[in-house]
Amino acid sequence: MIRLKLKEVLREKKVSQSRLSHMAYLSLNTIQEMIHDPYRDVRISTLDKIAQALNISVMDLYERVPDEQEAAQEK
Repeated sequence: MIRLKLKEVLREKKVSQSRLSHMAYLSLNTIQEMIHDPYRDVRISTLDKIAQALNISVMDLYERVPDEQEAAQEK
């Protein structure tokens, strides 16, 4: 399973949600929804705007996390 780690990236880059919304030409509501639900589907175009605004790769916005089935197999 993959998880959007936008909250962590913003903290690392010292960029507020409001600032990112202006930099990426996205609504603040869109940014907030992505942070509150890191497992939601997000359009590639939205991810690209964020990545360009933060000068990072789209892949830097995601991390792989084990899902429940994988975690059970490891035990």
